[in-house]
Amino acid sequence: MSATTAEQAGRRVEEVLDRLAENGDAEACAAAEEVVRVLMEFYGSGIARVVELLGRPAARPPADPLGPLLADELVASLLNLHGLHPEDAPTRIDRALSTLPQPVESAGFDPATGVLRLRVTASTGCGCSGTQESVRQAAVDVLACFAPEVTGVELESSAPREPALLQIGTRPALAGADGRSSAAR
Repeated sequence: MSATTAEQAGRRVEEVLDRLAENGDAEACAAAEEVVRVLMEFYGSGIARVVELLGRPAARPPADPLGPLLADELVASLLNLHGLHPEDAPTRIDRALSTLPQPVESAGFDPATGVLRLRVTASTGCGCSGTQESVRQAAVDVLACFAPEVTGVELESSAPREPALLQIGTRPALAGADGRSSAAR
C-alpha cells in the first residue's frame, strides 16, 4: 500500500466532487459530500482515540505497547478495515469474547462460512430464548469491530440448566402404628 499525502487525498476528493457537480446531480453531490464528512469524522475519532490511548501516563510502560490499541473497539475496527490488524482471527475473536459480560467461549469458527459457534460457559439467567438471544446479539455486536470476518453466530449451551423451582407445601399428617394420624390421637 503506497502512502498518500493529505494534499493528494484532498486533491482527489475535490476532483471527484467537481465531476459530480459537473454532471448537474445536486443530490448525488450532496450525498458524496456527506459521505466524505462522515468518513472524516470516523477517522478523526479513531486518530483521537489512538492519541488518547498512547498519551495516558503509565507507572511503567506496558509489556505489549500495542495492547491498549488492539483492545479498543474503534481502533481495532480501523485496523481491520484496512487489513492492518496484527492479530489473527482466532486471537481477535477471543479478545472480543473476553469483553462480554456473559461467560462464553468459542466452540469453533468456520472461515469458509464466517459462522462462529459459541458455548455459554455459565448460567445466563432463566435460560429463556430472550436471554440466549441477548448473549448472541452482544457477541455479534462486539465481533463486528474485532473480527468482521465473523458473519454469523450460533449459540450452544454447555451450562447446566437452572434448577427447577422447588414448591414447598404443607406436610401431610403422619400415620401412627395404629393407622391413625398423630393429630387424631
